[in-house]
Amino acid sequence: MRPVLLVITAWAAVLAACSATAPAARSQADLHSAQQQVLTTERAFAKTMADRDHAAFAKFLANEAIFFGSSQVLRGKQQVADAWARFYEGAEAPFSWEPDTVEVLDSGTLALTSGPVRDPQGTVIARFNSIWRQESPGTWRVVFDKGSDVCTTAQ
Repeated sequence: MRPVLLVITAWAAVLAACSATAPAARSQADLHSAQQQVLTTERAFAKTMADRDHAAFAKFLANEAIFFGSSQVLRGKQQVADAWARFYEGAEAPFSWEPDTVEVLDSGTLALTSGPVRDPQGTVIARFNSIWRQESPGTWRVVFDKGSDVCTTAQ
């Protein structure tokens, strides 16, 4: 009987450890709430460009953010903020973006946003894809960002 009890105790310890490290699945209401938080955060992030507020832009970046540029990968909040400073120069924003897709993991810890990037005339010139991480309740920061060119169809 003692060996069986030891096996049961060991399995209980393993299950407890696994459940302590894996985030619990959220209810549909919690996921919807997280989705709305991320949508609101992405829109506020995009508004920093329209407002020409580079300091506000930097506040949305995770310390270990990675942004994929056209010619290099930008690593870390400071490098991303420094490289993006040029987009915040001048009175007119060189582009804008708006999410049309927001998905949150069941754990509620990571989210994807995606949507069109437009030039000042409103023409879609690219598509952005961002991964957001919840750093504390209600606080989301960008950890990955990658844009892609828009493919035009031959007519």
